[in-house]
Amino acid sequence: MIQLRGGIMRSSDRGQPAPNYTSACVVMFGVNILWLFVVIWALWGLLAVVLSGWAVNAMIDRIAARRG
Repeated sequence: MIQLRGGIMRSSDRGQPAPNYTSACVVMFGVNILWLFVVIWALWGLLAVVLSGWAVNAMIDRIAARRG
C-alpha cells in the first residue's frame, strides 16, 4: 500500500530492492553510439566520426570532473 506523508510517497510494504541496471545501461549506450557513428560515417565520413567521438569524450570527461 502506498501512503502520502508529508508530500512524499512511501510504500508500507518494502519488497525486494530494485535490480541494478548499470551494466545494461552501459552496454546499450555502447550499442547506440556504435550505430550512430556508423550512420555519421556513411553520411559525412570518418573525420565527422572522429570529431563526434572527441565531442562525446569531452562531455563525459566534463561530467566526470563535475561529479568529482
